[in-house]
Amino acid sequence: MTDATRISVRDIPPRAIWALEQGGVHPLLARLYAARGIRSPDELDTRSSALLAPDRLKGTREAATLLADTIAAGRGILIVADYDCDGATACAVGLRALRMMGAKVDYLVPDRFVLGYGLSPEVALLAAERQPDLVVTVDNGIASVEGVAELKRRGIATLITDHHLPGDETPAADVIVNPNQHGCDFPSKALAGVGVMFYVALALRAELRRRGAYANAPEPNLAALLDLVALGTVADVVPLDRNNRILVAQGLARIRGGQMQAGIAALLAVAGREPSRAATFDLGFALGPRLNAAGRLADMSLGIECLVTDDPSRAMNIAQELDAINRQRRSIEAGMREDAELLLASLDPGNRASLTLFDPGWHQGVVGILAGRVKEKLHRPTFAFARGNAGELKASGRSIPGLHLRDALDLVAKRHPDLLLRFGGHAAAAGLTLHEERLTEFETAFETVCRELLSPAQLTRTLETDGPLETGYYSLEAVRLMQQEVWGQAFPAPVFADSFEVVSQRILQEKHLKLKLQKANQRFDAIQFNFAESAPERIRAAFRVDINEWNGTQTVQLLLEHFEAC
Repeated sequence: MTDATRISVRDIPPRAIWALEQGGVHPLLARLYAARGIRSPDELDTRSSALLAPDRLKGTREAATLLADTIAAGRGILIVADYDCDGATACAVGLRALRMMGAKVDYLVPDRFVLGYGLSPEVALLAAERQPDLVVTVDNGIASVEGVAELKRRGIATLITDHHLPGDETPAADVIVNPNQHGCDFPSKALAGVGVMFYVALALRAELRRRGAYANAPEPNLAALLDLVALGTVADVVPLDRNNRILVAQGLARIRGGQMQAGIAALLAVAGREPSRAATFDLGFALGPRLNAAGRLADMSLGIECLVTDDPSRAMNIAQELDAINRQRRSIEAGMREDAELLLASLDPGNRASLTLFDPGWHQGVVGILAGRVKEKLHRPTFAFARGNAGELKASGRSIPGLHLRDALDLVAKRHPDLLLRFGGHAAAAGLTLHEERLTEFETAFETVCRELLSPAQLTRTLETDGPLETGYYSLEAVRLMQQEVWGQAFPAPVFADSFEVVSQRILQEKHLKLKLQKANQRFDAIQFNFAESAPERIRAAFRVDINEWNGTQTVQLLLEHFEAC
């Protein structure tokens, strides 16, 4: 299948660049920020004082009162966590913050393969066995109507902290904190689950302060948890609006300054990353996958233990175990990807608006990554299915811009009321469960919805770039300058576009294209990963600039995202 990718250049308003430069912003960054909607230097203020106030988030005051009363009475709290990186960091923030403030607190992470997602009735029964007085959910719970009802029947209070979109019915919890719940006018709808829990912790500290708890004692330093907040926020790929950029910038500043949890330090060490140069890329592509691997293949308790221990040697032991699980995850995924490649070779998505893939041998912990790779390659909303409980298939899906995946599933569910056993998620990623014999019915229903919601233009991948990079900025200093900034979902890292002559090229390890490129009288090393075809003599390329370290020497390298003949 030919790669129908179009390289475009972002609109960059000259007046915004000028205003940013006048405010002291570096000219290169001024251009990049202006292209991402920043209009004044004030919007780049990442001091913690610029964060949105906790009492603007609906439910935080009530949550603080409930938690403070529970702590004062010496009652037990149980956190019910989710099994991804956002859930693990949210659980660690909850455990650490509540313990700082005197709570008796423990946690539970359900086995995703047995009990599924969120506070289901089965998970509620498991939680009740621990005999808590209050159950706090992190990164889940907004859809747990039956689970909350089960706890209520047993006299156990519930506080839901979540950021997923609510369904038609919300649980009858004692308190719900979720920026996306009805009636919440918190300006940042993009908070991750860990961000929501951090805000609840800030509100609780303020409530305890009002009650005089810190009249004769130092207040707990919740800023010490910002490394965890940054990791969960970046790894969950939520949009980096201004509030999230502040949380991430604050967390990265602490990591670079050597102030981080033992577990974060250990994960950086096993990934071979230098804390003083930590960037959003490290959080998203080095730490996040190692934590997520535990939830995908083993038990996320391992990931949470790594983040809550203060013992550096224990943290390192767990981090090494997580690293081994992640290598196992990569090898399982590689095998599945080969299966998918064979499947894709027989598929032409040209006349399809969606892809539904299934193989009986696929591992349900890794289908989400597989769906993401296929979506990247073929630019179609993709669901990959694996076998779950007896007779059931579980899928993980990834979407393209223009299709809100959870809303699309909602439409499928409304039109086919008994088709989906369970579903949930976000705009870009979602999951579902159905009976195996109804897979074809789902494929047809999902394809119909995608055809209605996506235009032909949206089915062509547009690679937005920042245009050419000025000659003087192909330097280590300029690359480091860009890498220190906070980039991520909806605030993308710089990608440039320019034309080059191909001086030489070779295929590395049968799968990567290594090139020497020339523009005017400058030559550049370049590589395109997982691409084993040759390039024409002249190319127009979309690329990122990176630093390549070899034998102790650092050089600038271009990472090609896509190229076409010119």
